[in-house]
Amino acid sequence: MKKLSGLIILLAVLAAAFYSCKTTPVSNTEPEFITINGPDLIAPNGEKFFIQGINLGNWLNPEGYMFKFQKTSSARLIDEMFREMVGPDFTNQFWKQFKDNYISREDIRYIKSTGVNSIRLPFHYKLFTDEDYMGLYSNQDGFARIDSLVEWCRESDLYIILDMHDAPGGQTGANIDDSYGYPWLMVSKESQDLFVEIWRKIADRYKNEPMILGYDLLNEPIATYFPEDEEMLNKQLEPLYMKAVKAIREVDNNHIVLLGGAQWNGNFKVFTDSKFDDKMMYTCHRYWCDTLQANIQDFVDFRDSVNLPIYMGETGENTDEWIAAWTRLMIKNNIGYHYWPYKKMGSPRCMVTIPTPENWDVIVDFAEGPRDTYEAVQANRPNQELVKRVMMEYIANLKLAKCTINEGYIRAMAMEP
Repeated sequence: MKKLSGLIILLAVLAAAFYSCKTTPVSNTEPEFITINGPDLIAPNGEKFFIQGINLGNWLNPEGYMFKFQKTSSARLIDEMFREMVGPDFTNQFWKQFKDNYISREDIRYIKSTGVNSIRLPFHYKLFTDEDYMGLYSNQDGFARIDSLVEWCRESDLYIILDMHDAPGGQTGANIDDSYGYPWLMVSKESQDLFVEIWRKIADRYKNEPMILGYDLLNEPIATYFPEDEEMLNKQLEPLYMKAVKAIREVDNNHIVLLGGAQWNGNFKVFTDSKFDDKMMYTCHRYWCDTLQANIQDFVDFRDSVNLPIYMGETGENTDEWIAAWTRLMIKNNIGYHYWPYKKMGSPRCMVTIPTPENWDVIVDFAEGPRDTYEAVQANRPNQELVKRVMMEYIANLKLAKCTINEGYIRAMAMEP
């Protein structure tokens, strides 16, 4: 009887132990997402994360100068010019192949191989609407494109910053935001509502995606071209950011939001409240200046005053010597960086150069020539079959295997080609 009682007790103890193991989850307090600690970013493993990488410019936000155009300077104008030149059907096909080939898994693998730890993805708001954009008239493919990029970056262990480069109404008032020459976003309730809605949709979709570092809400808001309205426009920026962050936090409490200053991401005097969100950092841009401490000190002073991270979301397009000196300056000042851009046609001032197709000048001539009337378009339109061959050669040249690796530029970024 004693033996039976002992056996029953032993079985009860074992059952309790088994039940405890089955019902008590293993504790894992390590965060999945990059977080903020004072002026630093902290990786999930607890180590400091210092942003070093590149922008995927021109892929989802075409800019005229990337095609060697000047007058035809924004996505809307480029698309219109292509349609005048080769018609809507061919233009739609061109844009699909452009998006399929400009950035691929091979590009992401190569970027990672250089030592880059993150990328910034500029995108157009129309990718998340039913407005005409890049060959689609409805059911835009913004989420499909980002989903693919996230998959590639997860494979290569690269973080992503999502950057709304072109906002509803236009936040900058220049060609870079594909706008109508004024930052209408700052004075349009309808545009602001759409801006907030799109960021809420994006945050809801990616709220649990750790490969996304954060959301860069607006690229270079409020250009310097509106001195009479500048004070009024600047006052709208921080409240607009607050509206967007509030909407994001309704669905996503994991990701960092990035706030750019007014006047080309250079004026941070517009900010009055650095505590309205607990996962917030700032992003600055600076090009074409001397590589002196004085030319970065305003960003350092602001960073120190709010005790939050700031990083150089765009810079570059300069000589290898300049890039090397500027990189040293940013590292010295604890300012991470994403150079602009990864790829560009016919220029070594980037990581990878796209070869210029033969007869590309025929397209440039039409883009820059008189097209202000139907008669001018008809008189100046080049041979369509020739132009179609040139455009398809351009698509073929987008593939990484066709491009030139700019080793000096990459080393100047503190990477290895």
